Amino acid sequence: SSNISEYPSNNSRRGIRSTMRSINQNGEELFIGTAESEHIEMYLKAIWYLHEKGQDAKVSSIAKLLNVTQPSVVQMLRKLHNSNLVEYSQTKVTLTEDGRRIGRQMIRNTRLLEVMMKDALKIEVDEEMACGIEHHMKNIFTDALCTLLKHPTKCPHGHSIPKGKCCS
Repeated sequence: SSNISEYPSNNSRRGIRSTMRSINQNGEELFIGTAESEHIEMYLKAIWYLHEKGQDAKVSSIAKLLNVTQPSVVQMLRKLHNSNLVEYSQTKVTLTEDGRRIGRQMIRNTRLLEVMMKDALKIEVDEEMACGIEHHMKNIFTDALCTLLKHPTKCPHGHSIPKGKCCS
């Protein structure tokens, strides 16, 4: 995973996350999310990150950041465009309001997880673990974590943590 990271509430994910729910024999609820929704979130997060750094989100930049091929990026950008998450043309990629909200939330989740690892748990920041967890965080959890960490403004890498409702 790259140095970017975050996740929206179930309501705001409804369009991109199809989750199957089943009850096992012990009465536990099991949730099986699709891998594709996590890929979508990673692309939105990457575009958000590039914009945050003041860079254009070009196919080549996205491919490099996510370590994927340029044709894969083009294919996903078409899908994101059709889902109204990005405006995509040959020369430009911009996030729509929904795309920006999801990308921002993914960044927020990751950066809060990194602060938790470093400052609260006193363990080395594990990018791969943060990247795995960020996709499953609901807003209520993110805001509770932010409050527990006393509303940090920077992650261990020095990047700004987007504020949540709990920060006002």
